[in-house]
Amino acid sequence: MSAASEQSGEIRKKVGQMFMCGFMETHPNENILKLITDYNLGGIIYFRRNIGTPEEVYECSASLQRAAAEPLLIAIDQEGGMVARIEDGITLMPGNMALGATRDLEGVRESARIVGSELRHLGINMNFAPCVDINNNPANPVIGVRSYGESPELVGDMGAAAADGYQQAGVAATIKHFPGHGDTDTDSHLGLPFIRHNRQRLEKIELAPFRHIIETGVDAIMTAHVVFPAYEEQEIPATLSESILTGLLREDMGFEGVIVTDCLEMNAISKTVGVGRGAVMAVQAGADLILVSHQFDWQVEAIEAVIAAVERGDITESRIDHSIRRLRDLKAKRGIHKGEPQTFVSIQDHLGTKASYEVAQELSEHSITLVKDEGQLPLAATERTYVIWPEVHTPHEVVEALQEKMTLGRVLLDLMTAVEERIIDVDPSEEEIGLVLAESLAYNQVVAVTYNAGFSSGQQRILEELTQRAGVKLIVVAARDPFDYSAVPEIRTYLACYENKPLAMQSVAKVLTGQLQARGVLPVTVGGYAYGTGITV
Repeated sequence: MSAASEQSGEIRKKVGQMFMCGFMETHPNENILKLITDYNLGGIIYFRRNIGTPEEVYECSASLQRAAAEPLLIAIDQEGGMVARIEDGITLMPGNMALGATRDLEGVRESARIVGSELRHLGINMNFAPCVDINNNPANPVIGVRSYGESPELVGDMGAAAADGYQQAGVAATIKHFPGHGDTDTDSHLGLPFIRHNRQRLEKIELAPFRHIIETGVDAIMTAHVVFPAYEEQEIPATLSESILTGLLREDMGFEGVIVTDCLEMNAISKTVGVGRGAVMAVQAGADLILVSHQFDWQVEAIEAVIAAVERGDITESRIDHSIRRLRDLKAKRGIHKGEPQTFVSIQDHLGTKASYEVAQELSEHSITLVKDEGQLPLAATERTYVIWPEVHTPHEVVEALQEKMTLGRVLLDLMTAVEERIIDVDPSEEEIGLVLAESLAYNQVVAVTYNAGFSSGQQRILEELTQRAGVKLIVVAARDPFDYSAVPEIRTYLACYENKPLAMQSVAKVLTGQLQARGVLPVTVGGYAYGTGITV
């Protein structure tokens, strides 16, 4: 082999290490194995499509590591609550906004340590969490309850605690989405958002949690596909901006860890500059790990584009070497190395333990926030109760909430004598709206669960009709977005539980029936109710 061919082969191996890719099955398929063997792929990302039983996840991770010449980073978005790729056989912790309602920093640290330990036992060594975007825009369609709240101090403190917990467990923590995705009204999966604030405002709000967590120590930072004109003159997202990734994050903020991009297949990149060009621009901007999550042809296109850019001199080999060093340092720091994994039998007792569930339960119960009550709680246990449950049918790349096995009505049925539940779509049809309004006439006690009602005119119509009825005890439970109250402020009794997961339903049911005291406080301002509001009953 000639020296030139040898050098070209070495470049290909180095570039491959800078990519993280996904695949479609619960076991390594032909495409992902080809990326590992032909391109020396550096990382894998799991989505729900890759998740079978815990044993299958473990075996998949082990098979991938055996196929790789160098140790793989295997990552997942296990944020908790509404964003969790693995739910069965492990401990599903409350999500960020529920945790924000507890104000319990040590609880956040311990929950992250538990999640990190379970992930590591399954062969997953990197978590794309915590999300440290500020929730300062109620119209944001993609962050919402993934944020700890509206306070930069709260978000920074809780994000630092979570990062520490993951890293104590040997899992690389990744704070996201830099420099901030909270104050947008566009989902970067679907379009290209802008945040047009000046530097002074960005420094005070959006950047504050990132600065704090960089100082306390974090392994990785994920970029946002959001345009920030205050730092970048061109109309390109932060992911592709050298001014932001190198100038702001590296030089000004002093971050020395791994910069990972959000997925380049998102429309903010794929429908603008394109995946291949986007990969080259991201590396030029300063990214170390390029995420291409889904399509094999785009994954190959992106890797080949960066290889070609190095070979023609658009990207220097020394630039690649800087990223390789950071990635290898990260793996060394977290003990990620080659070696035959343990057997599943030896680790299964460390998953979903009674002790870890009790931590999740305590945090969930602490999070339930009673925002408003005009003397309607607790529910009368012997009175017939009508429960309205909006069900999510359509999976989404970020929030993959599907039909829940445990609805609030099913939980209340175990605690009360007569409960009827009507399941409707989150965007109910005219027929469903009419059915709910007609059926509810037979009940004096109605519990309406909402799910992002601010984005659903149908849910709003149901609430408006019910609030106007005389003699009806209407209790509204926001099972995701606490801003639902603003859609119908005439509601007399309003609780926020921040997620529709089974544990949250159990917790809120206890509050509704008087078995548990509400202790949570609002992590965001809702209508006329300020940050920190919460009624204890």
